Amino acid sequence: MPDTTFASPLLERMARIRLLALDVDGVLSDGRLYFQSDGSETKAFHTLDGQGIKMLQSVGVRVALITGRDSPMVAERAMALGVAHLHQGITHKLPVLRRLSHELGLELEEVAYCGDDLPDLASIHHAGIGISVPNAPPYIGAHADWITERPGGHGAVREICDALLKARGDWEAMLARHLKDPE
Repeated sequence: MPDTTFASPLLERMARIRLLALDVDGVLSDGRLYFQSDGSETKAFHTLDGQGIKMLQSVGVRVALITGRDSPMVAERAMALGVAHLHQGITHKLPVLRRLSHELGLELEEVAYCGDDLPDLASIHHAGIGISVPNAPPYIGAHADWITERPGGHGAVREICDALLKARGDWEAMLARHLKDPE
């Protein structure tokens, strides 16, 4: 059953998404960076977001992470979630998004992109669906097709994944699969 909180034209566009590309800091994490005394960095990731990514991938929607920082923790998280398309240390994200779309045989209209700051702005603007989070500066959200209710690092990605699953018509089957008794 489609999510009725979105206008019909946006729902139609959501149903065609075949790649979800995400920024990391401020989207998959809350944007804060924690540095240890040895100089190492730590981040927190929400388990709801991870489950949403796995659910989306299970129905054939690819997921990519495109981030400005280079972090071993992000590589570990991507590997744990089975995210094959990880691009770190990227200053200009739109060229990477275009190249990845081309490699996967997709049009940008089939791509949803979620970001929260200036390096994400061109990708938000040019993707089939540009998404931002409420913790982003207002001038970023002004260019998005949709701003999630949940902030980055606190289930925003899960909100996106659930909405895409509903728009694609995969939601009821996903619930049914998880309602089954495994025994």
